Amino acid sequence: MLNVFVFAAQAQSESISPQRKQAIDSLALEKVRDLSKYISIVGNKDTPFSEANRVIDRAEELFATGAEIGVSSLNRSEIEYYGIRPYFEHLMALNYDEVTIRWYDIQYISDLERQPDGTYVGVITIYQRFEGRSDDGLEYKDTTKKDITVFVQKKETQIGGRVIDFWDVLLGDIRVSETTT
Repeated sequence: MLNVFVFAAQAQSESISPQRKQAIDSLALEKVRDLSKYISIVGNKDTPFSEANRVIDRAEELFATGAEIGVSSLNRSEIEYYGIRPYFEHLMALNYDEVTIRWYDIQYISDLERQPDGTYVGVITIYQRFEGRSDDGLEYKDTTKKDITVFVQKKETQIGGRVIDFWDVLLGDIRVSETTT
């Protein structure tokens, strides 16, 4: 029992080297870009249902359990939060004939901070441009600033009988901080 405690204490006291941090930052930004791509694919009304479901499955793999995505609108003051799959299902069900969603100005706004359990947490900010158009002339556009919580935690895998430690990045809640025209 003591050996397990010593190992856990060593793992928790381990810090991330500057080189490893740079690799982790790159991985986090890559996962955010992947999510952006998945949102565009699912939001596109020309995407076949089976392809959209495959992409949703991939998107769910990017997130920590229980994560939620905020949805806002210029037409209402409250922000609605959805689980990952319900968010994508909501996106597929939007009542527009054409939907374009583009993320830009993706950047870290807070450095990774170590938590008592050894996990590191940071925040990436993105801007999302949403445009929806219907054949009957209905058009809606907004720009939303969103903050994405990023979790970095040490994990283990076994390769060829050897236990290998690695840092993994999972996305957490995506909170809306402002919505403008």
